[in-house]
Amino acid sequence: MAKKSTFKTNWPKYLLQWGTLATIILFLSGAIAKLFPRTGDVNPEAYCPMGGLEALATYIQRGSLPCSMTTVQIVMGIAVAVAVILFSKLFCAYICPIGTLEDLLLKARKGLKIKAINVKDGSWLDKVLRMAKYGLLFWIAHMTIASSELFCKHMDPYYAVATGFKGEIVLWMSLVALGIVVILGFFINRFWCKYICPLGAVSNTFKFWPWLLALVLLWWALALVGLQILWPWLLGAFCVLGWALEVFHSKPKMQILHVMVNQDSCGRKCYSCQKNCPYNIDVPSFGSKVTSVDCTLCGECVAACPTSALHVGVAPVAKKESWRKFIAPAIAALLLAAAFIVGGRFELPTISETWGIEDGMKLETVKVSGLKSVKCFGSSMAFKAKMEKVPGVHGVKTYVGSHTVEVSYDPKVTNAEKIEKQIFVPSKFKIATPDPDQTPLLKVVTLRVEKMHDKMDLNYFGLQFRDEERPVYGVESEYDCPVVVRVFMDPAAESDEAWFKEIVNRKALVMNLPNGKVNEIPMGLEFVRMEPGVDTVATADFLKRMFSPFKAEYNGKYPSGDTTVVRKRTEVYADKPQFILEFEDDRYEKPIITRSLPFLSNHLSKEEGVIGTYVLLNDRLKPALQIRFAEPATAERIWELMTMPKWTITYKDDDVREEDARITFDTPGTVHPYAVAE
Repeated sequence: MAKKSTFKTNWPKYLLQWGTLATIILFLSGAIAKLFPRTGDVNPEAYCPMGGLEALATYIQRGSLPCSMTTVQIVMGIAVAVAVILFSKLFCAYICPIGTLEDLLLKARKGLKIKAINVKDGSWLDKVLRMAKYGLLFWIAHMTIASSELFCKHMDPYYAVATGFKGEIVLWMSLVALGIVVILGFFINRFWCKYICPLGAVSNTFKFWPWLLALVLLWWALALVGLQILWPWLLGAFCVLGWALEVFHSKPKMQILHVMVNQDSCGRKCYSCQKNCPYNIDVPSFGSKVTSVDCTLCGECVAACPTSALHVGVAPVAKKESWRKFIAPAIAALLLAAAFIVGGRFELPTISETWGIEDGMKLETVKVSGLKSVKCFGSSMAFKAKMEKVPGVHGVKTYVGSHTVEVSYDPKVTNAEKIEKQIFVPSKFKIATPDPDQTPLLKVVTLRVEKMHDKMDLNYFGLQFRDEERPVYGVESEYDCPVVVRVFMDPAAESDEAWFKEIVNRKALVMNLPNGKVNEIPMGLEFVRMEPGVDTVATADFLKRMFSPFKAEYNGKYPSGDTTVVRKRTEVYADKPQFILEFEDDRYEKPIITRSLPFLSNHLSKEEGVIGTYVLLNDRLKPALQIRFAEPATAERIWELMTMPKWTITYKDDDVREEDARITFDTPGTVHPYAVAE
């Protein structure tokens, strides 16, 4: 019998499956942002259940969450696990975009009348191929737990495509993964899902949950008798057990739902069910209940059966009941919705670290919310490193979803106000560059603001003024209660308190992005008052005040008698003519460039005669990169080094790498003598 179209009879599956895919495409393409400008950008990994399960494993082992994972991702992962244990691999059948793509590839191949390559279940090739996803699962889970960085992003084909290959990917890994999905998935039904997908490995293992429970109880029992099994061994045992059960005991029976077969109605001759199954499962061979480890309850076999002998349920039924086709997709949708709701109601800490706690010490905590700079595991650890240097502080918890921190401290040594002062980062943000010749003086207005904690708060506040008609050139913050914010503006501009209050109290910063999207960033600042009177500052002083200089001067190894000593090059070349190679460019104020300056400096430092690298405001009050040198170095040689496609970067004495140049230079600089200070 020819393969039967299941679109009309299995439409709930297609509605949920393609609806999910369409929603993802609309969000990532920016179409939703154009219709609803305030939706902003969407993080492609924000609701990944595989990332959530990795995050949960990392939290159990390390007490921390990887990357920017939050409770939402973890609950998504738990929801997938619950669905597998109680029902089946519903995420694979109805939600996963890669699974949907694999199904579309299957239909495309059928439409082109190209014969599929079938790998027979239970064959030696099938058993070996099934091993691949467990090996991949061990690798990415081990790397994630060990580093607290979500390693699967390096190769996830969905993440690579969703970010336009601009995310945290390893290009060759992503291309190989995408090639497997598209090319092998075209010729072999659901090749990625069946043989490669690490989430598929986890799901298949959860189908044998009694065995998994026995493994955990064994590990726990060994720990009770003093035999500690390191987590990599437990992870390895999980993967080996999962593969062995899938290959040698491939009929899990502990689920509530199955595809049920009415033996009286099934003719066992047409095999329409097997021909339409994405996994090519031999449905009639299972008798009255399909217990294949590959079954996802997608309903394709049920929809294709010409005698209505199949249905999804807990027991056989005598007649066809059309409502049963809604059971599996409805459960998938409800679990997905529940994960969103539950995950948004509480939050696990990204890190929870303590140190130096002595017996009898009674600690108190202070909570600070709105720290936008605390947004991932790395920034959380940077915050912890900062707090470790504060006397009296003995613990830190961070919550990256809400940008909140909890700091534990000894009240005998410090107090909440002192800790808040340590957390606060005084900062500055230049909005525009005034012309000192046309505007020699600027007006300074002082505001008092609550809930401004870090640099990002001030930056976002400053960006509010870019679309205002009154010329504002910069802002800076200083710790006090409330925080002091100075606004530098044109002396002719009106500076009434109501105007500043409206800007400070805005709920969000709305930014028009170059790609046509609109990004909305929550603010949450509170206006307290505007100080009476205004000050003035020279525009030249303002420009210097807002500029962040860079300075690096180098050492070298030089002979001294029978030994070699390290000396400063400023001393070695003090009596020789010195020169400056200067590149004047406004881009030396931009963060994307300033972050690359240490690498350029590292590269140039290896050239004998190069004394130092500086970024500063020159005599014309323009940002300039200056390379200080003396013979044997020359301007021509320095230009050659700067324009090399590869830079030589020394990280440690035994770690020297050739890396792509991080800054490009189009025009050679100008050379002028350097005046050595007396």
